[in-house]
Amino acid sequence: MPDPIERLSTLFEKFPGIGPRQAQRFVHFLLRSSSATRHGLIEAVRELSGTVNQCPSCMRFHAGSKGECSICNNPERDTSLLAVVATDVDIAALERGGNYRGTYFVIGGTISLASEKKTGLRERELLESIVGRIKKGLKEAILAFPANPEGDFTALHVRDSLAPYAKEHGFKVTTL
Repeated sequence: MPDPIERLSTLFEKFPGIGPRQAQRFVHFLLRSSSATRHGLIEAVRELSGTVNQCPSCMRFHAGSKGECSICNNPERDTSLLAVVATDVDIAALERGGNYRGTYFVIGGTISLASEKKTGLRERELLESIVGRIKKGLKEAILAFPANPEGDFTALHVRDSLAPYAKEHGFKVTTL
C-alpha cells in the first residue's frame, strides 16, 4: 500500500503551478491542521460533485441548479459583447473590475506552445454558440486571454476560427 503522504503529495502536484516541494508543504499543513479543518476540506471537495454545474451557454462552473449561470441568466448583461476567456478565474477577475457588463465564454485553457495541443479547448462549442449569440445581437467578440506567449497563440487561433463568422455576420473580433 502506498505511503498516504506521498500519495497526497502526488495528487497535489497535479494542480496547475504546484511542484513537488509545494505539494509536500500542503500535505504537512494538513498534518498540522485540526481534524475539523481536514474534514472541512474533505466535505468541500465532496460537495463539488453534487452542487456545482457547468453553464451550457458560457461553460463556467457555478453553484446552484443545472442550467444557465447567474451571469448568462441576467437580462441586464450586454449580449452584444462576448469575452472569450481561458478559465473561470478570468471571469472572476473581469467581474471584480466592475467595468465589463457583457457575456462570456470559457474556452477551457490555452494552447501549449511546446505541443500545440488543443485538447480540452471548447472551440467547437464556442463556434456552435456563435449563431445563437448573433441572433441576440452580438457585435464584438473580445479575446481576453493571458498576456503571455500561450495566451497570444491561443488568441490568434481563436481569431482565425471566428473570422469566417465575423465576416459573414459583421461582428468585430478584438483582443484585450
